[in-house]
Amino acid sequence: MSLAGQTIRIATRGSALALAQAYKVQEICRSKKPSWTFEIVVIRTTGDKLQSASLANPDKSLPKGLFTKEIEEALLGNRADIAVHSLKDLPTILPDGLKLGAVPERKDVRDVFICRSIDSDSGNPWSSIPDGATIASSSLRRKSQILQMRPDLKVVEIRGNVGTRLQKIKENHDLHATVLALAGMERLGMSICPTGSWWARSVPDGLSAAPIPLDQMLPCVGQAALGLEIRMNDPVADELCIALNCSVAWFETHAERAFLRELGGGCQSPIAAHASYSDGSMNMKVMVDMDGDIFRDQSSASLEDAENLGARLAHSIRHKHMHARQKPNDA
Repeated sequence: MSLAGQTIRIATRGSALALAQAYKVQEICRSKKPSWTFEIVVIRTTGDKLQSASLANPDKSLPKGLFTKEIEEALLGNRADIAVHSLKDLPTILPDGLKLGAVPERKDVRDVFICRSIDSDSGNPWSSIPDGATIASSSLRRKSQILQMRPDLKVVEIRGNVGTRLQKIKENHDLHATVLALAGMERLGMSICPTGSWWARSVPDGLSAAPIPLDQMLPCVGQAALGLEIRMNDPVADELCIALNCSVAWFETHAERAFLRELGGGCQSPIAAHASYSDGSMNMKVMVDMDGDIFRDQSSASLEDAENLGARLAHSIRHKHMHARQKPNDA
């Protein structure tokens, strides 16, 4: 298909991370379609406005979908042709007329532990903080898993972009550490040295970091993946998405999103899931915190059965929850 003289408009939020992701997608688009023209269109969402406002009210939770609504309206209104989302922000049910067109290659799904000093000899970053320490995190998923490992800790809200959160940990000695997504840090040009220190001029001096093993903390649904949303029946966008899609990342994230969709959980729910394809099999582990009761499960399937795998695990978790509720209290 020839698009000489036409421009493909790539919609994104305006945060530093969103822009870094959009420009990376633009770079890949140009490498796949060198004769096409690509333009970044920045759209401010309701979620961006509420997140800024919530700095003064850190106990306020953000409803799901608010980081995508205006971007989706731009797609439907033909003011953009493709939208770049952090896939974890994209609801599992999309508006009529839109679809998930592609999931490019996924980055490291792990979370990263960040504090002022890490005991690198122990191999366990959690040993670097004292009993009763305060951890800053706005994620209920992370809070649940932190308290499962260290029930002595206190977890408090933290708002702001990545740079703001890092500065708060450096300057506020009442906060001992925070947890962020490793992929987001790396997309912002930050990397971790073997010593645990950061290699990036934008990171405050004196902070150390260590990736958290997946057996200690499972990621949220879609973590470290980008989702490219497009209009239905748009052959140009379809052609582009075919070139950008990574089939393994597509099936992994579809398994996770099916789990979330069938479970009925939103982005503010304490839900974690990780699907990983290796050796011809899709392997998936999940965790759900339902009113303080922790439910875990895992299973495997073929690549093509990935979405059914996620749905089956959701039904398994719901069955376990129902069974737990039916147990007599005086057993």
